[in-house]
Amino acid sequence: MYDMKRDLLKSVLISMGTAMAIFCLVGIVFDVHYGGNFSLDDYRFTKMVVGCILVGLGFGVPSVIYKKESIPMPLRVIIHLGIGWIVYLIVAYAVGWMGATASIGQAILIICIQSAVILLIWFLFFRHYKKEADEINKKLAEKNS
Repeated sequence: MYDMKRDLLKSVLISMGTAMAIFCLVGIVFDVHYGGNFSLDDYRFTKMVVGCILVGLGFGVPSVIYKKESIPMPLRVIIHLGIGWIVYLIVAYAVGWMGATASIGQAILIICIQSAVILLIWFLFFRHYKKEADEINKKLAEKNS
């Protein structure tokens, strides 16, 4: 039987962990880029960590849509990624991941890169769960034959 609370908690924890890992890796890149002089004042680090948690929730909570088999898969993907992407953009602007000082061209480039990362992460999870489902189906077919 489907346990929605357990699946929701698992999705949220995986999404928050992924967001935190990306935050740490990007922080390392910025620290190296600025020669060890990358600083976050006025609680910017705390705001960014809270932002990571919100992004994790923004992508983790809507992922339960994949359990709703009556909705076509493309629509489930649009709902999941649409909600997550909107939450991400709001948080990214609020905590300064997308600088207000960026030009229009820089902002478009930032959004394109961030969108590519979001789609890559989604694709990797899609592949993982598809492979898992295929293995389960293969075992069931072997058991029934």
